Amino acid sequence: MFDAAASLLVTLKSIVGEANVLTADADVASYVTDWRERYRGRARAVVRPGSTDEVAAVVRCCAGHRVPVVPQGGNTGLCGGATPHATGDEVVLTLTRMNRVRAIDADDATMTVEAGMPLASVQQAAAAAGMVFPLSLASEGSCAIGGNLSTNAGGTAVLRYGNARELVLGLEVVLADGEIWNGLRGLRKDNTGYDLKQVFLGSEGTLGIITAAVLKLFPSPRTSATAWVALEDVAAAIALLRAMRQAIGDRLTGFELVSRDCIALARAQFPALPDPLPGHPWYALVQAEDAASHSPLRTEIETALAEAIEAKIALDAVIAGSEAQAAGLWALREHIPDAQKRQGPTIKHDIGVPIARIPAFLARAEQALDDAFPGVRYVVFGHLGDGNLHYNLSAPAGIDAAVFIEHTGRATAIVYDLVAEFGGSFSAEHGIGQMKREAMVRYKAPIELELMRRIKQALDPHATLNPGKVV
Repeated sequence: MFDAAASLLVTLKSIVGEANVLTADADVASYVTDWRERYRGRARAVVRPGSTDEVAAVVRCCAGHRVPVVPQGGNTGLCGGATPHATGDEVVLTLTRMNRVRAIDADDATMTVEAGMPLASVQQAAAAAGMVFPLSLASEGSCAIGGNLSTNAGGTAVLRYGNARELVLGLEVVLADGEIWNGLRGLRKDNTGYDLKQVFLGSEGTLGIITAAVLKLFPSPRTSATAWVALEDVAAAIALLRAMRQAIGDRLTGFELVSRDCIALARAQFPALPDPLPGHPWYALVQAEDAASHSPLRTEIETALAEAIEAKIALDAVIAGSEAQAAGLWALREHIPDAQKRQGPTIKHDIGVPIARIPAFLARAEQALDDAFPGVRYVVFGHLGDGNLHYNLSAPAGIDAAVFIEHTGRATAIVYDLVAEFGGSFSAEHGIGQMKREAMVRYKAPIELELMRRIKQALDPHATLNPGKVV
């Protein structure tokens, strides 16, 4: 009797080698659970191709067997987009072996890299060439650039450089039938019809599998300044943002908002973290950079902050005196997600709200959530410079976190309804995955969903690429 499952595995092993087709439970365990450990799935196999041709051959093989493929990079996603379902009929295709720099062009200021390259390695390769790739986020040591592009990652430098899609000039993509589209062009101007790369950026592997990309590079900063600013409220943070933009223009790279409760949480879990300016309700982490080696940037920052304190916009401020101190300030911000994970399950929201409306949104949301969940604790931080908040809820004191998580649907409806009312987005930078598909139906316009479904049908008619995600 013909065994289709066995035939599939034999073919996959012939493509990538037996050592790169994993089927034992112990070997596949880390690939079928998401970073938050919220989603746990099963897989026929985990396949580790080492080249674009091997990716294409694997996809052709799976398409021929009508076996769904779940692309995966560093598996650090937060919405279950890279986690297989519990059915066990999918193949996880991990790109971690495709981790090479293909080319660096200093004159064009571009770098061509493979999709499985960790983001930190991309940054290091750019730095070795005397330039910078500015995408930066807390998981950069383990997330892969292909995953960053497939979710249109944001991070801490969006204020100056934009989201991931704005840092890409060209892509190489394996389509649902195994055909390869080579769009690895580093042109700044190419007005020849549809910008096809934008179809795949942010599509979470549902339309094609990104295997390589041409990335924009920028001059390395030779002068930088990092400041930690104490604030009375979020309205003051917005006023400070406006003042800093006026003072230093596009040299303002990052502007992070952090609440006092976030600091307490991070330092409770990581006591070695610094505690600059303790006791204030809100803080801003300000990052500025200049490519000029003799820039007056630090003096300009000091002057702007002094004026902000004099105008009672800011309560107090410190400027890092060394790279180590700057790293310590950033570590305080970047350890918040890990601290939350250690504390236990929380109800997380990655939202975007027009900057000017954030204070009113926060007030309305807190009132509604306090009424629904008395004693709920707020863990609010994010990229204020682009209106992206991580609006997270922890269980009230004395309530088991697992019990509180059972109220996720109700809490999230309160938050998302208000986000919609304020003209915002229920997913600012983490993507949709499987977590937010219901929100897509509730908050996206029907015509938008229909257009997305048409694109999906056109590029993946048999729904074999990451099914059950996004749309």
